[in-house]
Amino acid sequence: MDILVVAATEAEILPFLGLSPQQRQGIDTLVTGVGMVATALAIGQRLASARYDLLLNVGIAGSFDKSIALGEVVCVVQDTFSELGVEDGDQFVNSELLGLAQCTFISDQRHTMLHSLRKCSGITVNTVHGNEDTINEVVKRLNPDTESMEGAAVFYAGHHFGIPVIQVRAISNYVERRNKANWQLPLAIDNLNRWLAAFTPE
Repeated sequence: MDILVVAATEAEILPFLGLSPQQRQGIDTLVTGVGMVATALAIGQRLASARYDLLLNVGIAGSFDKSIALGEVVCVVQDTFSELGVEDGDQFVNSELLGLAQCTFISDQRHTMLHSLRKCSGITVNTVHGNEDTINEVVKRLNPDTESMEGAAVFYAGHHFGIPVIQVRAISNYVERRNKANWQLPLAIDNLNRWLAAFTPE
């Protein structure tokens, strides 16, 4: 099995990149840049000249659910482009209801290394939430567990290229008013890379 590990930034997978080629056998990496546009473009460019059996999207994420511990590694099994649609007065109508484009993607992968991970639903955004009003609105509308800036874009690319996708994230912060003092980036990156280093193709 040939696997492409997809991450937004090198920092998120730097410990994994430091492993020997033998330890990463059968696994290529792609650093896309931050955001859904950069991610979709980078994956499209790579898949134009290479073929993989699995896209494994990894990175950090924010959590709406404070029962998820900071640093915990989770599997995002459903992800939604939460901003893709139109406003109609006080209502938001997503792109699927408009008949324009799919906005929610679901992973049905059953890799054994996912069994021990909490299964979450996520949203993918251009603007990370840091305002109580918009946080409450998206929680009421979609009730997501996690938030990233790339996840659904990887699902989108996998869907169009016919390649299965797994998304695994480590929680670096809670979705709240921006406060870097509360973030646990080193812990999240360390836990994520420990999980990734143990990942084996099936």
